[in-house]
Amino acid sequence: MIQNIRSILIGITEEGDAEERSSALPYGLSLARQANAHVTVQAASLKLTLTHAFVSTFAEGLVAAENRRLNALAHAAAESSQRAAAATGITCTTQAPQLAYPDLIRSFTSLARTHDLTILDLERISLAVDRGLIEAVLMESGRPLIVVPEGRESFGGDRIIVAWDGSAKAARALNDAMPFLRTASQVELISVTGEKDLAHTVPGAEIAPHLARHGVAVNVLALPAVQGDVAETLRNHAHLTRADMIVMGAYVHSRLREMVLGGTTQSLLEDAPVPLFLSY
Repeated sequence: MIQNIRSILIGITEEGDAEERSSALPYGLSLARQANAHVTVQAASLKLTLTHAFVSTFAEGLVAAENRRLNALAHAAAESSQRAAAATGITCTTQAPQLAYPDLIRSFTSLARTHDLTILDLERISLAVDRGLIEAVLMESGRPLIVVPEGRESFGGDRIIVAWDGSAKAARALNDAMPFLRTASQVELISVTGEKDLAHTVPGAEIAPHLARHGVAVNVLALPAVQGDVAETLRNHAHLTRADMIVMGAYVHSRLREMVLGGTTQSLLEDAPVPLFLSY
């Protein structure tokens, strides 16, 4: 059984797309069964607002009707989550708030701080609501996050790749992921060479004894970057080894108007072959 994971937050955003199906929910419930953890599901809907002072009554009516529809969908998702959890004996609480975008982000980030782990669906589009939730949880909750790609509806933790560049963020992710690393049968610590200078970071061989003391059997590998692309190198290796998860620190590239996730993180969020365990 996975130890030290006692409370899991699963986020679902209802934006009215009938074709959209959450993988985070079944994945999170599957993980909760293995960890014997409590689950909180927040099925939030985005509250639409009209910013122009001189809008027609007709337009106001359309927006109000759409907000009612989204709110009903969110409550239906929450009720469905409750039934799915109960069917497998998982203790679950649900919320279905309808909030404007800034309030939704703040509410979910605050809730994430009170859980061991947050689980969200992968979002390829950087301007989408779900991507905003991913970035906010990473940078503001102080908790790790698992991002689940479409179709991954069952938790697997047998084969885990740790992306290691010797940085503080990589060390944080390694420590946060320890409950999963201890139960895995295969852990590979991957340093991708040729993309950036690793001379002043902690080599993978030096962190391996620390993992061994925690009961983690680890293989340390250095892989050349595929055409200078760390994300593609990790994707290729995950496919080759049939990995169940990639653990990595969320890299920050620059500060413009706000903190921007680095190229490797963004690339994997756009195309992740397996669930990503991320810490910041």
